[in-house]
Amino acid sequence: MSAYAPASEHPQSGNPAAPAVLKIVIAGGFGVGKTTLVKAVSEIAPLQTEEVLTQASEATDHLGEGQTKSTTTVALDFGRITFTHPRPMVLLLFGTPGQERFLFTWDDLSSGAVGAVILADTRRLSDSFTAVSYFEQRGVPFVIAVNEFDQAHRYTPEEIRQALRLSEAVPAVPVILCDARVTPSSIDVLIALVTHAIARHSAAQGARP
Repeated sequence: MSAYAPASEHPQSGNPAAPAVLKIVIAGGFGVGKTTLVKAVSEIAPLQTEEVLTQASEATDHLGEGQTKSTTTVALDFGRITFTHPRPMVLLLFGTPGQERFLFTWDDLSSGAVGAVILADTRRLSDSFTAVSYFEQRGVPFVIAVNEFDQAHRYTPEEIRQALRLSEAVPAVPVILCDARVTPSSIDVLIALVTHAIARHSAAQGARP
């Protein structure tokens, strides 16, 4: 069972402490499931900025043989989820556009974030390199969430780690297998990120003279 649980599973009582508010970025390549994950976990109607794909972008916004997508995020997705156990916190979820031509928006979306979820699709794993490099260079804690699409090949977390050439720094970047359509699975990804971000912060504090 997860250490954290959504507010719906632990109703508030009495005068609870004010929750910590944490900004989380949901990043990754085009069509990996960022919008789907935000929709799966958000306790509010998510804000979405999806537009219909046009012929002008067909050459760059193509998922590959047998894969189709009719819309794309052009600014951001936004959602929110509240946890009350074992400590109260609100996660504000900011989903990025996946195409590299929208990379300029990532700086604003990532400003003040405590961590990032990088969604990956094993059919197009190379699309994850941009996000991995982006957050590594900025020192932002992140986890790799492998969205296991029905038609995708299955790999172990260690195989994914090696393919993405993840840093061997301690604590290690978590690699999680998930289904972004399924709420409990997506919540587990967020819990893993918060846990990793706390571990990274504690390790940094311990390393200071």
